[in-house]
Amino acid sequence: MASPEFSLSVQFASEAGALPTRAQIRRWVAAALEHAAEITVRIVGADEAKALNQDYRHKDYVPNVLTFEYGEISPGVMGGDVVICAEVVEREAREQGKPLQNHYAHMTVHGVLHLQGYDHHDPHDADIMESREAVILKRFRIPNPYSS
Repeated sequence: MASPEFSLSVQFASEAGALPTRAQIRRWVAAALEHAAEITVRIVGADEAKALNQDYRHKDYVPNVLTFEYGEISPGVMGGDVVICAEVVEREAREQGKPLQNHYAHMTVHGVLHLQGYDHHDPHDADIMESREAVILKRFRIPNPYSS
């Protein structure tokens, strides 16, 4: 199945090593998209991630991924930003024994699904979102991140 049309801006605002390439991010976004979109994926450091989380979510911690959904920005085109914290993704990958690029793929897919209205606040919605993530990641031969 072909991905809907989309425009993607990738911003690297982190000095972390082993960041994914723009091409990798583009493939992960394309695989997760169900609607035409204009998306920015920004990889940031801990300070920026924490400041955004405090300013927009009123939460005082460094998140792995933040999603800012802007809704329909032009007819039939949704817009939004996915902000991924490099330090947290690196730490989580190490702690969970996962390849770093697999975890970046997961966080990218997770953020893009949030842009499209998927959520995980209640168990039923979490099951739907996690199942969707697993199917998308499988295309890249990435194991289900929710399996032990």
